[in-house]
Amino acid sequence: QVQLVESGGGLVQAGGSLRLSCAASGSAFSVYAMGWYRQAPGKQRELVARITSGGRTNYADSVKGRFTISRDNAENTVYLQMNDLKPEDTAVYYCNAASSLYYNDFWGQGTQVTVSS
Repeated sequence: QVQLVESGGGLVQAGGSLRLSCAASGSAFSVYAMGWYRQAPGKQRELVARITSGGRTNYADSVKGRFTISRDNAENTVYLQMNDLKPEDTAVYYCNAASSLYYNDFWGQGTQVTVSS
């Protein structure tokens, strides 16, 4: 199993910044990709950013240029640096991990990000 523990959410004013962290444990050696998803009230969960163990990244169009995903492979931790936050970024953010040992992905518990106008 892979366990994911998230931290870093909170309340911030528009234009501010937050940094989310997600630490993987258990069979973390088998994780080849990690990412961040978010789900706002009444909306579908969507991909925010994803990074492979080799450092290849993907971003949602809505966050390009503002968010940066990074990964410390040695520590099995992924980060999401969120700059120039907007009210529409308000959501519960979930860490995700894909493992070569398991068919299903693993998910963190979610951390709330609230951006006030």
